[in-house]
Amino acid sequence: MPSAHTLPVLDLSQADDPAQRADFLKQLHAAARDTGFLHLTGHGVTAAESARILDLTRAFFSLPEADRLAVSNLNSPHFRGYTRIGHELTGGASDWRDQLDVGAERPAPAVGPDDPAYLWLEGPNQWPAALPELRTVVLDWQSRLAAVAHRLLQELLTSIGAPADFFDEAFADRPHLHTKLIRYPGSDPSGADQGVGAHKDYGFLTLLLQDSVGGLQVVRDGGYVDVPPLPGAFVVNLGELLEIATEGYLTATDHRVVSPSGAVERYSVPFFYNPRLDAVVETVPGDYLRSAPGIAHDASNPLHAEYGRNELKGWVRAHPAVARRWHPELVGV
Repeated sequence: MPSAHTLPVLDLSQADDPAQRADFLKQLHAAARDTGFLHLTGHGVTAAESARILDLTRAFFSLPEADRLAVSNLNSPHFRGYTRIGHELTGGASDWRDQLDVGAERPAPAVGPDDPAYLWLEGPNQWPAALPELRTVVLDWQSRLAAVAHRLLQELLTSIGAPADFFDEAFADRPHLHTKLIRYPGSDPSGADQGVGAHKDYGFLTLLLQDSVGGLQVVRDGGYVDVPPLPGAFVVNLGELLEIATEGYLTATDHRVVSPSGAVERYSVPFFYNPRLDAVVETVPGDYLRSAPGIAHDASNPLHAEYGRNELKGWVRAHPAVARRWHPELVGV
């Protein structure tokens, strides 16, 4: 484990080696229980694949503003598309970044008055006409990382003594996949350093590809520590639903991004691996439950076992302008 890195570094390929598998599972168990964050290598995603999506991310943000605004998320009742700098909120404060949100490519749903509102979170993406190759590369990337995340989730369950396939049914049909292309455009003129504010992810697993510019920070031992980029590795973190499913045994950890200084730009591509929207998260069985502390409830951030309700809450709070335009009845949830 390189001493320069503040997170455990795990090699997923060791899970296939009988001589190393037990040690890998032990390390995975410890990282998920104690930190909720790790660097993942040995995942099979090539350097060329990672470089390609980062190159296209830079190309998207290099497009004229008019091309980016043509795919504004204000056009989408599904919260898909481009968000201008400062127009996403975390903890009620503006994040100094802009981004493109992409989900699974599906037709717009027919949502009736008695249907759950979270069904609006499925639908078509918006793609810039000036960068036609982006669609294929991002959707391929999303499928590629979904396979890595599924394997990692099974190994994680195995590591705590639970059935490896416990969540397979929840992910088998219409998993809710989500990819962000993000730019942090240097210092905020106001002097604030919130690239993205402190938060926990509200789903299952996040796999983050980041460029060589630092800024990610994670809570450890009561304070924030830097997570320097590790070439060839994804930063993996657990979301709140895994904490719910294990009665607090596994950890969803607060993290944030501090804006790069001056005119330096930072690019990242987080991928969020989550089940179908109507999946109800049940407690994962296993002897580990004897050591589970229970879920710490936060009145300002209610957690729901039904995944879609958690997801919808996050979108409405982060993108109130989209919610006011398309779903005014949801503002304030």
